[in-house]
Amino acid sequence: MPDKVLLTVGSVLRGDDALGPMLAKMMVDGPDTGWTVIDGGQTPEDELRTIRRMAPEVVVVVDAADMGLETGAIRRLTAADVAASFLITTHALPMTFLLDQLNQSAGNVVFLGVQPEDTTFFNPLTPAVKRAVEELYDRLADGGNFETYPLYKQATSDKNSR
Repeated sequence: MPDKVLLTVGSVLRGDDALGPMLAKMMVDGPDTGWTVIDGGQTPEDELRTIRRMAPEVVVVVDAADMGLETGAIRRLTAADVAASFLITTHALPMTFLLDQLNQSAGNVVFLGVQPEDTTFFNPLTPAVKRAVEELYDRLADGGNFETYPLYKQATSDKNSR
């Protein structure tokens, strides 16, 4: 059974929301990095049964999240951040449900949000979000140390204190 799972979220038809599926494709097409990749698309909760069976040590979830930051900014988010904030979701069930369920199935769940600029139907990824996807790919290929990405609350507090 895999010990590291990448679950990407997003719609290939919605501009920057396609960052998750793009990252999944890069991971599958690239050299083996030791990650099991699951493209959850617009309904990542459909993958819960598969992830439960795997019982991985770590699950990394990557999705577009409107955090009010600069385009392409990457932040670590918690279920509490998602529940208590204005993060936009295009998914069938709330992201908090998905994160809660994953926390019951994995030793560690890391949710990485990427600030989108444009999620209009049929638009391409913006350059800043494409760079963020490439950065995440490199980080995953190097083993997956995400501690250097600030926590969303911390980043918001820092922004508000200026």
